[in-house]
Amino acid sequence: MNILDTLKALADPCRLRLTAVLLAGEFTVQELTGILGMGQSRISRHLKILAEAGVLSVKHQGTWSYYRAGGDNGFFSAICPVLEQELEALPERSQDLAAVATVLEERRRRSQEFFDRHARQWDDLARTLLPVPDYRGQLLALVPEGKTVVEIGLGTGGLLPALAAKASKVIGVDHSPAMLEEARARLTRAGLAGIDLRLGEMTHLPLSDKAVGCAVLNMVLHHAADPAAVLAEIRRVLTPGGVLVLADLARHEREAAREQLADQWLGFEEEELQEWLKAAGFADFRCEKIQGTAGQESVLLVQSRK
Repeated sequence: MNILDTLKALADPCRLRLTAVLLAGEFTVQELTGILGMGQSRISRHLKILAEAGVLSVKHQGTWSYYRAGGDNGFFSAICPVLEQELEALPERSQDLAAVATVLEERRRRSQEFFDRHARQWDDLARTLLPVPDYRGQLLALVPEGKTVVEIGLGTGGLLPALAAKASKVIGVDHSPAMLEEARARLTRAGLAGIDLRLGEMTHLPLSDKAVGCAVLNMVLHHAADPAAVLAEIRRVLTPGGVLVLADLARHEREAAREQLADQWLGFEEEELQEWLKAAGFADFRCEKIQGTAGQESVLLVQSRK
C-alpha cells in the first residue's frame, strides 16, 4: 500500500471515526451501524475503502465478519500511535466511546443471562453440543505447584478440586450467580473447604494488582465480549513472572454455537491469541493444538508469562 492511498482512505470524517472505534475493539457491520448511527450501506462502503487501503482487517467467523484496525499497511502501523492520540479530539469521540461501551455491555449481558438460565444443564449442554478431546491432564500439567491460582469463568467448578490439589490457594471467579451456586454445591458434595468463590467480570476481576501466581482460563475466552481486554486484565492481577494457562477452541464453523452455547467467537487461531497476548504484555508464548477426533472440535492449549 502506498502512502497516498492510506492518506486518501483516512481523509474523511466518517472513516476517521470508524478507525477510532475499531482501534478500541473488533465489531461487526451491524454493531458499527449502531455505534456510529449510520446506515449499513454507508458503513460498508467506508469499511471497504479502509480495508482496501490496509488500514483495517476483517476476520470471518461463520456468517459474521469482525472488523478491526490494523492490516498489512506498514505506513499506517507506523503513524498509528500518533494518530490514535489525535483521534481522541474528534467531535463525536465521547458519544462513540459511550456507544462502544453499550455494545460490549450488551454482549456481556446476553452471556450472563444465558449462563444464569442454563447453569444446571451447562455441563451436559457443552459436552453434547460442542464436544472436544480430553485435554484436562495436559492443562493441569501447565499449572505451577504451590501458587495462588485464580480460575476465571469457573462455570460449575469442575476443575476446582484438581487445582486445589496443586495450589496453595484457589480463587474462582464467575459472572453468573447461578454458576457460582452450582460450583458451591459441587465443592460441598466433595467436602472441599477453603476455595474462595467470587462474583466478578473477566474485564474487572475482583482481585488486587499482582495478587496471583497463576490464572486459568478454561473454555471461557470464546464467550468474552472483548478478549483483548480480558487478557490485559489478567496480566494486571498476575505477579511478575506469573503464568497464564489458557484452553480454548481452535477456529471452527459450528455457527449454531452462538445461540446454543452463547459463544461470541467461533474459536481462535493460534496467531491471534499470540498477538493479543503480546499486546497485553505477555511473553514466552507456547501453544499446543490438541486435535479432535470425529465429531469433536480441536483445542488450543496455551501457556504464557507476564
